[in-house]
Amino acid sequence: MASHELIDAYVARLAERLPADTVDELADGLVETWQHFVAGGLAPAPAARAAIAEFGAPRRIEDEFVAQASGRRTARLLLATGPIMGVCWGTSLVTAEVWTWPIPRPVGIVFAVALFGVVALLLMAATTRHSYRRTRFGAAGGLAIAVLDAAMIAAIATLAPTLVWPMAVATAASLARISFAIRWLPKALND
Repeated sequence: MASHELIDAYVARLAERLPADTVDELADGLVETWQHFVAGGLAPAPAARAAIAEFGAPRRIEDEFVAQASGRRTARLLLATGPIMGVCWGTSLVTAEVWTWPIPRPVGIVFAVALFGVVALLLMAATTRHSYRRTRFGAAGGLAIAVLDAAMIAAIATLAPTLVWPMAVATAASLARISFAIRWLPKALND
């Protein structure tokens, strides 16, 4: 589709910030707007400037896409459930006296480090306001949360000497969160 060099430069700036399919859609709309202004009697360069002004600065467009990104929303929802999950699992593990279980200390340390790493990924995705690429950390964090929840369920199923009722609550909550994370993962990856 023929356009103007100002529009090509504008689209190139968008391509540095947003996914290719999104940029293609924006470029089509921008070219159509430019063509509308040209058909209305403006010369090509003023028509290109008018079309670009109508669309707004590339940073503003990226910020709008960031605000609506699935990865960002997923990360926020997973972080919001974090304290609830912490209480559920904490209560379960204290009630079951986890310190008496046959778990090697390095395994517990690796799990804790992994959990903090996942929280960091989710925080980056949830709090970004200007980087669309960072919203994709929400997908990675969601997948990692699902794996950690599954590991917790497997650990209590295989290592707990006795099952206590809070484990049923924590397991149900983890299964719900795994289901949520897996359901939203394709959307967050393709957004």
